[in-house]
Amino acid sequence: MSLSKDDFTIGVEEEYQIIHPETRELRSRGRSVLSKAQATVGDQVTQELYLSQIEIGTSVCHSLADVRGELQRLRSGIITAAKKVDCRIAAAGTHPFSNWEGQKLTPKERYQDLAADYKQLVWEQLIFGCHVHVGIPDREIAIQVMNRSRPWLASILALASNSPFWIGHDTGYSSYRTEIWGRWPTSGIPHVFASRSEYDKLVEDLIATGSISEASKIYWDMRPSSHYETLEYRVTDVCLTIDEAVMIAGLLRALARTCAQEAERYTEITHARPEVLQAAKWQAARYGLDAKLIDTQKGRPVAARTLIKALLEYVRPALEEFGDWKEINTRVRDVLTGGTGASRQREIFRKKGSLEDVVDFTTDEMARGI
Repeated sequence: MSLSKDDFTIGVEEEYQIIHPETRELRSRGRSVLSKAQATVGDQVTQELYLSQIEIGTSVCHSLADVRGELQRLRSGIITAAKKVDCRIAAAGTHPFSNWEGQKLTPKERYQDLAADYKQLVWEQLIFGCHVHVGIPDREIAIQVMNRSRPWLASILALASNSPFWIGHDTGYSSYRTEIWGRWPTSGIPHVFASRSEYDKLVEDLIATGSISEASKIYWDMRPSSHYETLEYRVTDVCLTIDEAVMIAGLLRALARTCAQEAERYTEITHARPEVLQAAKWQAARYGLDAKLIDTQKGRPVAARTLIKALLEYVRPALEEFGDWKEINTRVRDVLTGGTGASRQREIFRKKGSLEDVVDFTTDEMARGI
């Protein structure tokens, strides 16, 4: 089946922090915030693993204007709901100083079962991500898009890096959330699959061995959705601002469209070794855009700006097809000039010397553009 640009819809899921307005610590008010928020935004807001977390999911979007409008509506609804129960909302991949030991798991069977199975792994998952679903109704093409997207995930992770602090310390990482998440046995970069049937056979084998209970327990950096005709990209931290979230959504849709067109044309591709892809991902999580990244196709380190520009040029035809080139090019250059979420958090700490001020910054940025 030949796909048109209209097939490539977008859905965005974001996980947020619930903040105490005075101490700036995480606050376990998830049920209260959920109740208030659902009164205005309905079931597009849900609970997450911890009661100090809350998650939103946009409607199916056909344009970046749709994505922006949905994020404005949902972020505004969550912020307003939180104020009603004396809380604030922040968007960062980790909280700067709250400890996982002080958090309460959400009392849902799914999360209780996870905690029973994975113990310490679950208890330390005090992290906040962004998932972008891109519509691909041809499930064979979706597998080929997943194969071909692999070289570019590290660059996109670097652009969205937004979690430098962990339990009161600067970790030295731009996306420490990536390192916490990478402990799961089914996380990481997916390997190459020859076909959808090969992917389905792997899922069957993992279920048969008791490794997972069903397909949604595969936590790779991207995966075919088990519920929708989408490819779900799961590699990035939640973004500080709506502008950055729109940027990531636009880049990932253009990446999916580009890879799909290559797959339809049977464009030859040489797949990088998984060890090189993992090294590139670690480099992006460690340094963000503040050092060299790894060009996995050429097998050498390059300046971060050079690789990001290569990504833009690679997906430019798709961005132009969607009418997104000007906006995405502008947003990417804003990040290259102003810094990632991680570097901006660090700058606030450098200037003010207080992690509480960093929390205030993340709550303020969360609301920017609403």
